[in-house]
Amino acid sequence: MRTVLVTGSAGFIGFHLSQLLLEEGFRVVGFDGMTDYYDVRIKQRRHQMLLQHPHFSCTEGMLEDFDTLHALALAEKPDVIVHLAAQAGVRYSLENPRAYLDANLIGTFNVMECARELGVDHLLMASTSSVYGANTQMPFGEDQKCDTPLTFYAATKKANEAMAHSYAHLWSLPTTMFRFFTVYGPWGRPDMALFKFTRGILEGTPIDIYNDGDMYRDFTYVSDLVRGIRLLIDAAPVRPETPEDIAQGDSLSPVAPFRVVNIGNGDKVRLMDFITAIEEECGREAVKNFMPMQQGDVPATWADASLLQTLTGYAPQTPFREGVRQFVTWYRDYYRA
Repeated sequence: MRTVLVTGSAGFIGFHLSQLLLEEGFRVVGFDGMTDYYDVRIKQRRHQMLLQHPHFSCTEGMLEDFDTLHALALAEKPDVIVHLAAQAGVRYSLENPRAYLDANLIGTFNVMECARELGVDHLLMASTSSVYGANTQMPFGEDQKCDTPLTFYAATKKANEAMAHSYAHLWSLPTTMFRFFTVYGPWGRPDMALFKFTRGILEGTPIDIYNDGDMYRDFTYVSDLVRGIRLLIDAAPVRPETPEDIAQGDSLSPVAPFRVVNIGNGDKVRLMDFITAIEEECGREAVKNFMPMQQGDVPATWADASLLQTLTGYAPQTPFREGVRQFVTWYRDYYRA
């Protein structure tokens, strides 16, 4: 039985990934800091559900605490590490940038050190579509330069990619970075738009809509996302012998077993259409508070997800209306709304 260490296992994506891995016969070792960035109770509930499975165990600790993370890694000897834990949120990075420095830079360095020492078969780490920053050519492709981050959050994730490439090169550590595009679904984060919109609509309170609603996002349903991660576990990059060995469209490094992969639905959805879908599922119209573009935000994201399909044969495809339906159903049940 292969063992996977999942950092951020009580988080939105880590919870869903852990569930999928357990269903597929993996042993999952979770690690999570249980920070109070959002309601800790929902994190605790996720872990409680995972602990019902005999092949799941978890340790509570901060990524910055190398000794705790290192001791866990040495004791469990995972075959694969999936590093999802991070200080998330574009907007919060304007208020508390140091949290991003500590978790996303120091914490990620600690994870890489554990992976290097153990010589894991594959290290997979989360990046974000925010690294595309001020880029305007869409859909975003992995071969685009990402030198214009618009928030400190995006900058820390871009730094993670650079750090990981150096470790992959120096230590022949097979590493895949995946860039997420607006993930949503049941058990989501309360700070994200779908959660806020649903709560506001059901409670009859105003929802803030930035850039007067002229926004587009590549909404990616969480089950599609974690399926992509699961399949990428088996697609560990191999250092090419020559640059000619790299297939066209592959982001594989010419000097390291390192690759970047977009995971997105491959479509852009108008924000107002997304809100309309929530209104229809909730059975009432939103009280809309239109606002200007928020600092550090971008008007559109859209993934070229063809590399994911080439590597795994899989393409996310859940229609956003179906995904919204699943979320609202979960929200009503969880909050008795």
